Amino acid sequence: MLKELFRKKKYGTIHIHDHKENKKAPLKNLSDHQGKDDKKIDEALNIKCKNCKEWISKEEVQENMHTCPKCDYHFRIGARERLNLLVDDNSFIEYDKELEANDPLAFPEYKDKIDSAKKKSKELDAVITGEGKIKGIPLVICVMNPEFMMGSMGCVVGEKITRAIENAIEKRFPVMIFTSSGGARMQEGILSLMQMAKTSAALSRLSDEGLLYISALTDPTTGGVTASFAMLGDIILAEPKALIGFAGPRVIEQTIRQKLPEGFQRSEFLMERGFVDKIVHRKNLREVLYKILRIHTVRGEKNE
Repeated sequence: MLKELFRKKKYGTIHIHDHKENKKAPLKNLSDHQGKDDKKIDEALNIKCKNCKEWISKEEVQENMHTCPKCDYHFRIGARERLNLLVDDNSFIEYDKELEANDPLAFPEYKDKIDSAKKKSKELDAVITGEGKIKGIPLVICVMNPEFMMGSMGCVVGEKITRAIENAIEKRFPVMIFTSSGGARMQEGILSLMQMAKTSAALSRLSDEGLLYISALTDPTTGGVTASFAMLGDIILAEPKALIGFAGPRVIEQTIRQKLPEGFQRSEFLMERGFVDKIVHRKNLREVLYKILRIHTVRGEKNE
């Protein structure tokens, strides 16, 4: 049965920067809507920030690296958008591009949910893996995709991340994983939970080889992902105010029947307690990563 879970594929190069030249529709002046009902704002062109509740043009948010220009709230973004912000143009070679899972447990309605997630995200599962360069320094990078079943980890996610780590060991590359996940995928049962051990074992082999692993925690990082590869980084970075934890705060409050501290399970709370090394704004992340990679590798040559 396990042999049928995966399909092997060839590597392929993707061009993740091509969409930069797309022309955007002209913006409407948001000031015209001040004092008016929110429903009169054109939601096709504008978005309401979940933090400051202000309306901002979608183009302005995109130009600000998918963050709110008023309060720095970090919107969730897809895996390819994140890659587009980080790696050098046309340097990304995608691994296991066609790898996809079956429904190993014949879980009710699971296949329909997978098909719906594929259609919505235009991806085959919840992680993209491959190798690329940041300012000329090569690395293996894995990016979880919150647009596919909230980045939940099933057999394919664990397999792709494990294979990516093994490629890094073979090529002597550092590894970086961006986590954004609701946890292990319940529809795959124990097969999903096995991925926690499998990815952790692969990272142990990476560590034994003296290779760098950087973990970047984004909103949300929860469940079995937090309990495995997300918190095993040699260096652990996080985006501002990202939700990071195992069980959610509401579940914890209901269990212990106590009110949790302000900001509990957010990046800043975890950094104060030593679980996160540095909180990095998305606009600064590429430069911070370059400096870390430059210190820990001798392969890269400065090209800027």
